[in-house]
Amino acid sequence: MTLEVLVSCMGQKDFSLVSKLGIASDALFINQCTYEEERVQRNGSCQIRMISTKDRGLSKSRNLAIQKASGTICLFCDDDIRLNEHYRINILNAFSENPQADMIIFGISGLGKRLKAKTYRLRYFDLLKVSSVQIAFRRKKVSASGIRFDPFMGAGSGNGAQEENKFLMDCYKAGLSIYYVPVEIGTLIPKESTWFHGYDRNFFYLRGTATRYLLGLPLSLAYAFYYIISKRKLYSNDIPPLAALSETIRGC
Repeated sequence: MTLEVLVSCMGQKDFSLVSKLGIASDALFINQCTYEEERVQRNGSCQIRMISTKDRGLSKSRNLAIQKASGTICLFCDDDIRLNEHYRINILNAFSENPQADMIIFGISGLGKRLKAKTYRLRYFDLLKVSSVQIAFRRKKVSASGIRFDPFMGAGSGNGAQEENKFLMDCYKAGLSIYYVPVEIGTLIPKESTWFHGYDRNFFYLRGTATRYLLGLPLSLAYAFYYIISKRKLYSNDIPPLAALSETIRGC
């Protein structure tokens, strides 16, 4: 088995992200910029590829990465993640120990503890707790499924985030088995988000829009109440709960 890290980035001039992100395996960079080019370099025994494209949007970047990937196992990554020293062996070991898993979700320090501290198969609503940089998958299984990220969602789409949740839910509905393994493989590097600008009215409106698109109206309304109540410590200094709920419902 081989591991390939699929990195979505923008405006890169060289391969300096290899060192910054702690990459010690094969990697594919999808570099959204003003020109189109493909480059390859060796990093020891590892092959590092960079595809520069004029396309915009995180979902389009992920989809191109899936299309061009070559590893047995692939890991989604962004330019704000520092991978741990032993990430490669930990990921490959997890897939070896869980041959029934088509996709495995790993821990990332700084994202918070959102899943149970044990290895288990995730169910539909568990997938709402996952970030894209936690997702590793068997390339052939995902490629054969035909499931891709929805370009209507994600950074650059104007519709907020949660594109990874729809991707995982579509994989789940297609019959792929998704597991969580409580092993941290990296750390979040704080930086300014391209779409998250605080818990303002627009954040909650887009959250309502995204969850309506994901879950349909009845479930998205129920989830709106759950989120507003359970996450109030996160946002209440920025916006009153009733205003947050109002904007979320307006988005739904």
